[in-house]
Amino acid sequence: MIYLDYNRTTPLAPSVLEAMQPYWATHFLLPGQEHPNAQAIGEAMEHAREGLALLAGCDPFEIVFTDGGTSANNLAILGQLQTQQPGHLLVSVLEHESVHAAAAHLGSKGWHIETFPCSVDGVIDPDHVASKMRDDTRLVCLQAANPVLGTIQPVRELADLCHRRGISLHCDATQMFGKLPVDVEQLRADTVSISGHKFYGPKGTGAVYVRRGLQLAPIQYGEPREMGLQSGAGNVPGYIGIGAAASLASRCSGDVADNLTEVRERLIEGLRAVVQPLPIALCEDAPRLPNTVAIEMPGEAKRLQRSARQLVMATARSNDPPDAITRVLRAIGRTDSQIGRTLCISLGWTTSRDQVDRSVEMLAEAWDGLAG
Repeated sequence: MIYLDYNRTTPLAPSVLEAMQPYWATHFLLPGQEHPNAQAIGEAMEHAREGLALLAGCDPFEIVFTDGGTSANNLAILGQLQTQQPGHLLVSVLEHESVHAAAAHLGSKGWHIETFPCSVDGVIDPDHVASKMRDDTRLVCLQAANPVLGTIQPVRELADLCHRRGISLHCDATQMFGKLPVDVEQLRADTVSISGHKFYGPKGTGAVYVRRGLQLAPIQYGEPREMGLQSGAGNVPGYIGIGAAASLASRCSGDVADNLTEVRERLIEGLRAVVQPLPIALCEDAPRLPNTVAIEMPGEAKRLQRSARQLVMATARSNDPPDAITRVLRAIGRTDSQIGRTLCISLGWTTSRDQVDRSVEMLAEAWDGLAG
């Protein structure tokens, strides 16, 4: 197997697994229990929080642990708005399903939800979004980077426009961490979502950065933890794991971007050298994540995927409502036929030149088989 779908999920880093191991059985107490061992576990969790704060460029008290990126998006959006009188919410067409679903829930409660578009290059125009702001606009949602296209969004520019109008901005940055350095102070978003399994941490772990002074309300209820914003026992091994992954990403993110860009371009040029008609890399002129390419092939992507079965890649699924890949590709004006020919490839820290070359060979052989 050659794995080319790192934006979907990443493997657990060995050092992260090692950091988590003692907290499954040996150090199994909860931080709030009355025992020195529990206090030590609480200190380990705070160390993990510090690791996330270092990765995000904020203070530890601005980090709230969650059960994943979806939970972080829901807490950031519903935690800000569910206690307010209904108003206006602006959401990018490119957002993750959890953002659109949270917005739809608010829509059922009387909120006016408006979706704003992107250009054919997969980038939103902050001035266009500003033109849609109203006196009752309370929140704008804009992701940092798109997992399908790789396009990086002008979060800071839009945040500044929002703040001049007294509007909050939520940024889903789950795809940015581990691929490029992230500084939430530079993004200037009011809330930022993080997902552990996108940067070699455990699944079911995440966090939300909450700008100091911003008040969120809990969206689930029980025995309170995490500054009263979460409830229940909490996934202690997972929090230790995401903290360890964050520390690892802090050390590596600045160094991996150039290598990821090199192997991505090697893949694109390799395919163009052996496949005719030439494959088309989408949004090639836009600022993009270094590891990501959506590439339109001359043949049906599903058939290529089945023929090159050793390669793990993403393609659009034919369903109603449309899946995330279909929705994003339609947003940049691709037809259903073009979408059906598109492979979505995302590389990882350990993707080698040899793996890329073998991937090109397999896809070329699969195309030859279909064309023949």
